[in-house]
Amino acid sequence: MSSSIQSTALEPDPSLDGPAPSLAQRLGRAIPVYGLVGLTVLLALLFSVLLPDTFPTLFNLRAILSDKSVIALLALAATIPMVTGKIDLTVGYGIVLWHILAISLQTKLGLSWPAAVLVVLLCAGVCGLLNGLLVELVQIDSFIATLGTGTVIYALAMWHSGGRQVVGELPDGFVAIAGGSFLGLPVAAFYVLVVSVALWLVTEFTPLGRALYVIGANPKAAQLNGISVRRHVMGAFIASGVLSGFAGVLLASRLQIGQASVGLEFLLPALVGAFLGSTTIRPGRVNVWGTLVGVAILAIGISGIQQFGGAFFVEPLFNGMTLLVSIGIAGWAQQRRNRSIKRRIAERQLATPAHAAH
Repeated sequence: MSSSIQSTALEPDPSLDGPAPSLAQRLGRAIPVYGLVGLTVLLALLFSVLLPDTFPTLFNLRAILSDKSVIALLALAATIPMVTGKIDLTVGYGIVLWHILAISLQTKLGLSWPAAVLVVLLCAGVCGLLNGLLVELVQIDSFIATLGTGTVIYALAMWHSGGRQVVGELPDGFVAIAGGSFLGLPVAAFYVLVVSVALWLVTEFTPLGRALYVIGANPKAAQLNGISVRRHVMGAFIASGVLSGFAGVLLASRLQIGQASVGLEFLLPALVGAFLGSTTIRPGRVNVWGTLVGVAILAIGISGIQQFGGAFFVEPLFNGMTLLVSIGIAGWAQQRRNRSIKRRIAERQLATPAHAAH
């Protein structure tokens, strides 16, 4: 069974950590869980103080929510296979074709916008199915498999568009998908909220979610316990594909222009957000709210730096540095915790013979 990443399936036993009487010990345990959340809040406060006229404004909030909703959806799409220990790179490549297809089906083939959206979602789901087949049946590593299918999809987008912009008159209903607002905020932000709550409920409170986490931690043990690894992994890739297709529809509705040069820039921040999700809230375990925190810290940091007049290379630099620093902190904290657990287990094993002797 090929596997690209590992995900802890079961919650750690708190008793193995031992007591934490000192403030330093309590902070040491809290940093891996809430450190990224605290850093997000501190960044928001810092930029609000340094840029009081532009950053802490409703206009800036709307801009961030509107611009980063697509990235958040793609990060959530990438999170689903990550729960099973797989990586799906087609979330970044696929959105190039999906947003072009959503427009061209209406402007070139004359489909109604609901039919066009349905076709895009079906195509994205088929793409996810193909990824699942390559990973589970052909046994190709998910990174390699999705890199290959993603490149093919990108080539199809180039061929379909002819390397030119796809433009045309779009119906108001389609434009309203991303152009509407609710409670004074972009409606796209509420799509992210609904999807996040749905994924959280499924992964945390259903047997399906439990099975996905067990597969991510140990697929062989999952198979021995009667869990259909193949079916669950393929389902995860299909769900990821459909969600990335919806992100493409949202992007098309917002831009109202399809072009092959748009979309690939979403791949890195989406993956960074998903990876950061495994370093916070529940460190070592890919989780929905951690993913949203990862996207939030990228959005806040980049927005603030750009308002300071940061150069064009600041965004990818910030994405990469944030990923490296966060994973480094999480790895250091996990090593400390593992040493503590091993020490506690050894103490218990030494104490057991002593009690037996009495």
